[in-house]
Amino acid sequence: MGKRREPMSEGKKNIIAALLQEYNIKSAEDIQDALKDLLGGTIQSMLEAEMNEHLGYEPYERTDNTNYRNGKKTKSIRSSYGEMEIDVPQDRESTFEPQIVKKRQKDISSIEQKIIAMYAKGLTTRQISDQIEDIYGFEVSEGMVSDITNKLLPEIEEWQQRPLSSIYPIVFIDAVHFSVRDNNVIKKLAAYIILGINEEGQKEVLSINIGQNESSKYWLSVLNELKNRGVKDILILCADGLSGIKESISVAFPNTEYQRCIVHQVRNTLKYVADRDKKEFAADLKTIYHAPTEEIGYERMTSITDKWQDRYPNAMKSWTSNWDVISPIFKFSAEVRKVIYTTNSIESLNSTYRRLNRQRSVFPSDTALLKALYLATFEATKRWTLTLRNWGKVYGELSIMYEGRLSE
Repeated sequence: MGKRREPMSEGKKNIIAALLQEYNIKSAEDIQDALKDLLGGTIQSMLEAEMNEHLGYEPYERTDNTNYRNGKKTKSIRSSYGEMEIDVPQDRESTFEPQIVKKRQKDISSIEQKIIAMYAKGLTTRQISDQIEDIYGFEVSEGMVSDITNKLLPEIEEWQQRPLSSIYPIVFIDAVHFSVRDNNVIKKLAAYIILGINEEGQKEVLSINIGQNESSKYWLSVLNELKNRGVKDILILCADGLSGIKESISVAFPNTEYQRCIVHQVRNTLKYVADRDKKEFAADLKTIYHAPTEEIGYERMTSITDKWQDRYPNAMKSWTSNWDVISPIFKFSAEVRKVIYTTNSIESLNSTYRRLNRQRSVFPSDTALLKALYLATFEATKRWTLTLRNWGKVYGELSIMYEGRLSE
């Protein structure tokens, strides 16, 4: 329910009546024009008052002060009511520092924050420029939009280098693919999102890495970067079959358990299956990762392979060849398994990134993609305030499974 409006005072009624008469207001546009004029006049009066305070005397007042007024300088500013001109008082010694509209300040409408918010939603610089002109009636060039969002780059760099916690019980690595223009050639780049569950059971995006080819060398550099930022231990690292990731984990974090992402494993399997059989095949696969023990899970995998072998001979090959990194999940209870094999932790984030893809079919550069990802991540993670469900149970079990590695 909206906030109830306070009764209008007689003073406000008199001001409105005077406005209606002074500006001959007949429409909503007339109100906008009147407010714009009043805003300009109010700023002008406040600037004059600031100059009086700065010099210590009123205009035309006799004084021994060697500094004095030295004319005015016209300045264009942007407001929520449109563009306007104000006359900024000057002083002979050039020591006047206005506060209501600071030197070099051109915008008093929070346009920069609005531009950044639109960029976070995936709008292109052209779309943002058009929207600002439609709403506020003044032009913001695509170059200016780019300049404003480029101010984020030091902030992004600082965020990418911020210190991390020493222990993360669970870490997920996932990839989202985007189209990026490079020397007039459109290429597909992967954005690798590293998401950690900290000891308090809260989600935390640790890093965003764009574009390089997957390899042991690449993943080792990514994991070493986490170490350099303070990460000393990861209990379980869950990822898809990223090339070279298994070998890199064994070098960077030799005690870390690598768990193949079950959801990706199922999706990759179903790519081989005709639509008419997908529901039944998916139900069969569920019996594997819901099995109470590894032995039973392996038996079910063998049985399902035999069942579908004739129709889909390649579908189950990756289960057999990757069983060593699929099977760690069987040692855990249902609560821990749910945290590992459900993708709720990262899917909400991915849905935010997919909206970027829908808004922008092609990003003009790697940098533009990084800015959009950072802003989208920042917006999404503002809502992350709760711990994971049943985290106390999960933490207790992990403390026993990985004795001595978690905080007491």
